[in-house]
Amino acid sequence: MKTLRTTLLVLGGGLAALAPLTAPARGPTAPADPGLVTFSAPESIKRLERSRHKVDFFHLANQFESQGNKAFCGPTSSVIVLNALRMGNDAVAKPQDPSLVTDEDRKLLPPGFDPLFHRYTQNNFFDDKVREVKTRPEVFGQPRGEGSTSDAGIQLRQLAGMLAAQGLDVKLRVLDDSLKDATLREELKQNLKTEGDYVIVNYFRPVLGQQGGGHISPLAAYDAKSDSFLVMDVNATEQRWVWVKASALFASMRTPDVKENRGYLLVKEGKTAQARGTP
Repeated sequence: MKTLRTTLLVLGGGLAALAPLTAPARGPTAPADPGLVTFSAPESIKRLERSRHKVDFFHLANQFESQGNKAFCGPTSSVIVLNALRMGNDAVAKPQDPSLVTDEDRKLLPPGFDPLFHRYTQNNFFDDKVREVKTRPEVFGQPRGEGSTSDAGIQLRQLAGMLAAQGLDVKLRVLDDSLKDATLREELKQNLKTEGDYVIVNYFRPVLGQQGGGHISPLAAYDAKSDSFLVMDVNATEQRWVWVKASALFASMRTPDVKENRGYLLVKEGKTAQARGTP
């Protein structure tokens, strides 16, 4: 078998670090039909209408934004969830993003007028506590320190730590053969029909028949009749929101990343969330 060299590739809307491995990689193969249905299709409308597990969809859709660059599927998914959780919660201060308004813009505004909203963005997500887990330059490939190697992109366990640093309660599910599809399906269904908690999935696009590599996006709904989940793909430039068969989605998460398999995060507000917004 041919050995692949270590390299950095821009894949599927994110940077994926490929360690030396032999081809084909271990892990499940793509199902014969992953059952992809784009969100704009008539069938998609039917699924969303009859779904009984779609509470999260409306909150996420109201805060949705596309990733601003090909490395930021993780930060983008995170700020969508953070804004969905906290926009109506005055007890938690939200940050501002000064980079959105230039000094030249400010000179044109009335004295004392603040043009910025208090909300999470893909830039201000990287606050001091998040940078303790991983910094923005490290996401793009800068080594952590002297003697360290590049670890571009964001692994699921790292993203869990970054969200926890933002004061959220995060449960990590790394998918292996010990976690059965039926158990996973029920846990995700329960989350999607419950207010105030969300799912972020980390999956491998080729298993779904898509172009690219590892990717991260929020999960928005489940339809029992088709046994499919709605993935709210944050790479809206090249991809679309899509319904995926449950079995295919689980297979795409049971794939190896840098250190362990992919999986998903269950996210809700932390009990001791700290107000860290910029006044």
